[in-house]
Amino acid sequence: MSFHKHTLPNGLTIVGEISPSARSVAVGFFVKTGSRDETPDESGVSHFLEHMVFKGTPNRTALQVNFDFDKIGASYNAFTSEENTVFYAAILPEYLPQAVDILADILRPSLRGDDFDMEKKVIIEEIGMYDDQPMWCAYDNAKKAFFAEHPLGNSILGTAASITSLQREQMQAYYDRRYVAPNITVAIAGNLAWDDAVKLIEKQCSHWPSGAAPRGNITPATARKHLQVMTKESLKQEQVFMLSPGPAADSMQRYAADALAMILGDDSGSRLYWALVDPGLADSADMGFHDYEGAGGYFTSFSCEPENTEDNLAIIHEILREVQREGVSEEELAVAKSKILSRVVRGSERPMGRMQALGMGWTYLKTYRSVDEELANYDAVTLKDIRGVLDKYPFDQLTVLALGPLAGLE
Repeated sequence: MSFHKHTLPNGLTIVGEISPSARSVAVGFFVKTGSRDETPDESGVSHFLEHMVFKGTPNRTALQVNFDFDKIGASYNAFTSEENTVFYAAILPEYLPQAVDILADILRPSLRGDDFDMEKKVIIEEIGMYDDQPMWCAYDNAKKAFFAEHPLGNSILGTAASITSLQREQMQAYYDRRYVAPNITVAIAGNLAWDDAVKLIEKQCSHWPSGAAPRGNITPATARKHLQVMTKESLKQEQVFMLSPGPAADSMQRYAADALAMILGDDSGSRLYWALVDPGLADSADMGFHDYEGAGGYFTSFSCEPENTEDNLAIIHEILREVQREGVSEEELAVAKSKILSRVVRGSERPMGRMQALGMGWTYLKTYRSVDEELANYDAVTLKDIRGVLDKYPFDQLTVLALGPLAGLE
């Protein structure tokens, strides 16, 4: 594999990893914008805009966008997070010109008023659908409680009220502000000719407007001891999230934090699994490490019968206190590394996986890390590194949110 980078005069960056043995190619447009970049009266606009991008351009109707992707057998989609909006496609190498043409075209959407009004109804229905999913609802509210006034606490979907009041002109202003060339990275991986790929992207994107799209409040998350119970009597189970700070995306400690989360909360063979799921005390229990620009956090969750909630909370608190005091074992670390290394390798075997890693790596770090470098960084994690991340980000103050039939928790 070989890495390449090129920046257009307007500031758009192209990064690529060539793999001659691959049988496909994947390309993604990574726009560095998400819910953390929204003002309160724009809440949900990033995700709404993601939908609108597929509603047509001056050159294509919405039907033609989908038809043109289908004609080349593309696997295509988009997603919005707190920090990024990404549009991507995986195709056979001979269809790369068409894929770039379609993706670049839809990134300059028409944002027609009729489409905006129609899609607004779809978004509000989607918000209602997610509100009916207890785990998602608990996660979104727990994140909001943990981050408090930090913009990472902003809801990705927004609310029915914020979407209802959003105007097309607000979306247009947000688009003009955030979808500028220097705020976009094009990542491409697989079987491709680099110079030809650059020419394709340059032809489609060189006229895009330039300009600054700064991101404010790049600050760490603050530990916050907080308990919140949201009562919903119609639910049969209690959904609980427990959040605490961790390393940011640009910290080398994120490798140790990832390993620690695997030891504590992998959905099979972790401390939480053996303590709660295997004996039947909870239906699910896991911990994940999430890293962002300037901040990070551990997200622990479980679901169980309401009457088991307080006992399960006590068990988790004891597990966290024990690991805080005594750390983890060599055997636990070795198993966690094996799982993570397997995950990295399997995710990297397809151009789609490498394109995603390439785009995210450049968006966050402005650096390239090969698969071998990423594996070496995880393999180098030691017990001392685990102790270092525990000391810097102790599990002593947790934000806890419970959603379910319970009226309160001790």
